[in-house]
Amino acid sequence: MPRSTTLTAHSGLLPPEAATPRVRLSTLVNLRWLAIAGQTATVVGAATVLSLSFRLWPCLLIVAVAATVNVVTMLTHPATHRLGERRAFLMVLFDLGQLTALLFLTGGLNNPFALLFLAPVTISATTLSLRSTLTLGAVAVVMITLLAGYHVPLRTRTGVELGLPPLQLVGFWCAIVVGLVFQAGFAFRLTKETERMSQALLATQTALSREQKLHDLGGVVAATAHELGTPLATIKLVSSELVEELSDRPDLREDAALIHQQADRCRDILRSMGRAGKADRQIDVAPLPEIVREAAEPHAGRGIEIRYDFRAQGGTADRVPQMRRLPEAIHGLRNLIQNAVDFARVAIWVDVVWSEDAISIRVTDDGDGYPPEMLSRLGDPFLRSRNPSARPHYDGMGLGLFISKTLLERTGGTVTFGNGSRPGRARRATRGGAIAEVSWPRASVAVETQGGLGQNPPITS
Repeated sequence: MPRSTTLTAHSGLLPPEAATPRVRLSTLVNLRWLAIAGQTATVVGAATVLSLSFRLWPCLLIVAVAATVNVVTMLTHPATHRLGERRAFLMVLFDLGQLTALLFLTGGLNNPFALLFLAPVTISATTLSLRSTLTLGAVAVVMITLLAGYHVPLRTRTGVELGLPPLQLVGFWCAIVVGLVFQAGFAFRLTKETERMSQALLATQTALSREQKLHDLGGVVAATAHELGTPLATIKLVSSELVEELSDRPDLREDAALIHQQADRCRDILRSMGRAGKADRQIDVAPLPEIVREAAEPHAGRGIEIRYDFRAQGGTADRVPQMRRLPEAIHGLRNLIQNAVDFARVAIWVDVVWSEDAISIRVTDDGDGYPPEMLSRLGDPFLRSRNPSARPHYDGMGLGLFISKTLLERTGGTVTFGNGSRPGRARRATRGGAIAEVSWPRASVAVETQGGLGQNPPITS
């Protein structure tokens, strides 16, 4: 079956608060106050400065209704209140209706301020769902169309009616509708992309936090064993010999036994090492092959053979580099290897190459590879294959590859994806499936240890 483009990461990585309503009531209230101020100034200015003849007091009454609704809303809800989808939709729909009523009394589509129909629909596109935005957009188009033929004429003081010629009226209608569709569509797409990227980055941070906690816990435990193992063994050995040699001195023998017992209490240090102690440099640095094997270890027993190839580039005698055990690098590599194992038939290959200047790790499987039409978009969050038969019962959103790419690039690496030659359907270990490769400048991840690792530094919180 064709390869899916995603890992098993899903929205479960996101905390529950990521799904809470995101529209703040104060935002819509402030926008409405801005509209009320503009409407008031425009209506009063048209009646006094431009000397236009229209129903001034009904227009001011419509503006007053909007102001009253705003005041009641502010008094009944705190400024930090967040609206659900339905209530936000109703608020924007009210603004659309209020604007329609004003334009009906002031010339309809002949009024150049009919362009303001773009505002409520654009606000909906940036805050509400696609369904609500399409509904408001359809309502706006219907209102615009009705205002073109049904409205109270706008006249001058001398009784001359102000109106557009029919051809210009049709052109203005088309311009508003096209602008509404384009602006709302652009705003909706941009907002969704921004939201998806924010959620994906939040999921990345969550995954990294988990990996960092595991890394820190392992370092604390290993540091404890490394630092206290030798002195603890010496104390227990000497106290045991004293217990045997002091058999004729009960008082001293009891003290020696107490020392032996108290040595066992050193396990309490394990509980306090999380607050104070030393970080073990031997744990923070490891040979490059061991880092790669550690990343692949959780997937070694899943029925897919993992074949390693470690070599210096060009056949040089350069020794195996020592690499920092960065949680980002380990978690990112682990996701890439998991992806390969998920879609491999028999085996995957992990090729590790290093030189004096660079380190490269390539993961290849014997599956069908990435769908060619999705190859250029790999690494984007919430990416789904449009082919429903790509992998039955596999529901992914692209977060896995996005997390891998983001974490590995955070360490200074460059991640690329590609396909080899298709190996066919035969169940034999043949290279040619999907390829994921990460390359680093050697100085960004490797540690030169000719002079030793040095003293263990204090653990910092």
